[in-house]
Amino acid sequence: MMTRRNFVKLASALGLATSWQAHGMLRASVATPATAAKPVVISTWDFGMQANKVAWQVLEQGGNALDAVQQGVMLVEADPAERSVGYGGRPDRDGKVTLDACIMDHQANIGSVAALEQIKHPVAVARAVMEQTPHVMLVGQGAQQFALEQGFVLENLLTEQSEREWQQWLNDGNYRPVVNIENHDTIGMLALDNEGNLSGACTTSGMAYKMHGRIGDSPIIGAGLYVDNDVGAATATGHGEEVIRVTGSFLVVELMRQGLSPQAACEEAVRRIHQKLVQRKAAIADTQIGFIAINKMGEHGSFCLQSGFNYAIQSPVQTELIAASALL
Repeated sequence: MMTRRNFVKLASALGLATSWQAHGMLRASVATPATAAKPVVISTWDFGMQANKVAWQVLEQGGNALDAVQQGVMLVEADPAERSVGYGGRPDRDGKVTLDACIMDHQANIGSVAALEQIKHPVAVARAVMEQTPHVMLVGQGAQQFALEQGFVLENLLTEQSEREWQQWLNDGNYRPVVNIENHDTIGMLALDNEGNLSGACTTSGMAYKMHGRIGDSPIIGAGLYVDNDVGAATATGHGEEVIRVTGSFLVVELMRQGLSPQAACEEAVRRIHQKLVQRKAAIADTQIGFIAINKMGEHGSFCLQSGFNYAIQSPVQTELIAASALL
């Protein structure tokens, strides 16, 4: 008997994907062939196009996926015009820019930092945690102390524009974190190098005007990012609390292990989050979730809860920004 699950697996094996209307410079998300060329790098949102170029330079020269994803996301961390990652990111409700990041390689080595202040490149600190300590996560003042011991320097990350917006938010008297697609555009990046090894990185300044000390999914291995070199890798963007509830990136990778394509795995993870939102009678209209994923063959896919999410890809045969299909 052809059950729904068997149908999904069959469709994935055949490389089928839902066709969606393209718009502007974006094209609809489609399945990639099993013969996809290496190396491949994908990342979330529009700024992923520029970040991918940096990562691609590493990969094209024979570098490894770990170095590629770190260098790629560091470009966005250092850009004051990007208001949800690193320097220039919107502050918490107390006016402090706090950063979260994690990194993971093909051997399941992991490093993470959370609630890190005054350090421009949290992903580099996360890698130092991975390589220089017996731990996998450092937070707050401890993370900052470690960063200084590693030679990082303190910097003011609150730009004038971000401070003006924060002051306006205070004047409006709305003491709730702003939850929408514009205010939590995490960059997550996944790469497959010439050796066939996968790595990933994820970095963000988190939800705008969050409570001081709030941590989302981005620095949590299994939630914001997960890599299994036997199967594939996934990363998330959007409302971190909802991603954490289902350990979203781990879920996507495990679904790929069961035979689903990256596209189908992202779709199923979003559907599970939506189901839990409905069960809790949560405000779905105020929630955005997006996943991107890649497997060992270089196939990639994405899916989101609400329309508006996109991701960037660069490979020997493809360089473009792709509109993710959406559940709602």
